Amino acid sequence: MSSAVTVARTWKLDPPHSSATFSVHYIVGRYRAGFASFDATLDLSGAEPRLEGSVDVTSLTIGLDVFKQHMLGEEFFQADKHPEIHFASTSFRQDGEQVEVVGDLTIRGVTKTVTAKGVMSEPIETLYTGPSIGLQLQAEVSRRDFGIDSWNPELPGGGLALADRLTLDVDLAFLVADQG
Repeated sequence: MSSAVTVARTWKLDPPHSSATFSVHYIVGRYRAGFASFDATLDLSGAEPRLEGSVDVTSLTIGLDVFKQHMLGEEFFQADKHPEIHFASTSFRQDGEQVEVVGDLTIRGVTKTVTAKGVMSEPIETLYTGPSIGLQLQAEVSRRDFGIDSWNPELPGGGLALADRLTLDVDLAFLVADQG
């Protein structure tokens, strides 16, 4: 890590420079969507880094409002009962810029252990916001594991419309938590 910036501290999310998205195979291609409102902290002050974050499910970004309402409803996220997706790391391993983060992911009130892999940058001084760290992670999860499997019509030629495996992607930029 860079000696010019103190690393051992808590880092807060820089929302304009971050994203939280998911994708799933739907009929003939990958469907992608994301969330506009989410938060995360990266604590590098202890013996092992700790990542924690949450997503406002109602901030789902999809092109059609009728589709968004369907996804927020009973057959998918059940946003009225479970308005938040939450993640808390239980293990954080780093080898150079490569990272593997294991943690508890809660969707629709169901918590499962997931493993995400990706890269973390060294902290650098930015032009306008002070020190920053970048963290990009990707994980695959089963929709069934979280109870998001009631809607999946059979296609006329056979097979199902929606794959079971979701790919979760976060691209997070962090700033020093105690700076003004």
